[in-house]
Amino acid sequence: MSALICGSMAYDTIMVFHDKFKHHILPEKTHMLNVSFLVPTMRREFGGCAGNIAYNLKLLNEKPLIMATVGHDFEPYAQWLNQHKISGQFIRTLDNQYTGQAYITTDEDDNQITAFHPGAMNFSHLNSVPTVENDIRIGIVSPDGKEGMQLHAKQFAELEIPFIFDPGQGMPMFDGAELLTLVEQATWLTLNDYESELMQERTGLSLAQLAEKVEALIVTQGGEGSTIYTDGKEIKIPAAPVANLADPTGCGDAYRAGLLYGLLNKLDWEITGRIASLTGAIKIEHHGTQNHTFNLDSFKQRYQESFGSSF
Repeated sequence: MSALICGSMAYDTIMVFHDKFKHHILPEKTHMLNVSFLVPTMRREFGGCAGNIAYNLKLLNEKPLIMATVGHDFEPYAQWLNQHKISGQFIRTLDNQYTGQAYITTDEDDNQITAFHPGAMNFSHLNSVPTVENDIRIGIVSPDGKEGMQLHAKQFAELEIPFIFDPGQGMPMFDGAELLTLVEQATWLTLNDYESELMQERTGLSLAQLAEKVEALIVTQGGEGSTIYTDGKEIKIPAAPVANLADPTGCGDAYRAGLLYGLLNKLDWEITGRIASLTGAIKIEHHGTQNHTFNLDSFKQRYQESFGSSF
């Protein structure tokens, strides 16, 4: 059984600012903003929503299939995927483009300022959801090129493959009507706290109304855990205990991998939400988005320690 993960592949250049943005960005001067941050700590990581989700889902012993468009500079990332036995069967290389590039600066409050060059991601519509037999049981449409996100959601719906719509940082590309179409095509919808406010503002619908259009609406709330709206109920999922807060980058993608694991294995929402929460917690304890590791046995042991139950 496989999950088709549609989304971005990117190199993340992550910089750490050893201070707080609020000490340097004056609200009354944002109309003439001109700031420079000294970032003595910098590293380059493998990232992108599709890559991050697939990496975490593989750690959970599932079979992710990435569908993405990448550039001529992708070879080091391809070697990384091969090393971790993650399929690149549906990754298309465009020789005249760069792979997506994210430049992320994080401050001491875990606030982030990101500049993103989409590169090959803008051509994600050149890929199509496979119609041949690949044992694809579930999908996810995560941030990608706008046209690609719309196309892949439509194709999942037409092929009757259930999928998660995860607009993420791609949400500003869509107006309210476009977002509603994507929600209505999806089986599940996942948002963070900020995105949920933006979704309500753009569509004119409350969370309860949005939840009526999907089997479940999942809203993550950082350290406050998450809430799953399904069947007219609100299921509160606690945040998993974290040993140390190293780096929030990619935590949401790890959470979504946990959702996919629970859905693939037909687990109930209380368990699925906790698996997602713990996957995110493990990621946040490590710098970068794909530098943590675990196996399913150790994950289940930590789940027991975190929540006092098993799955």
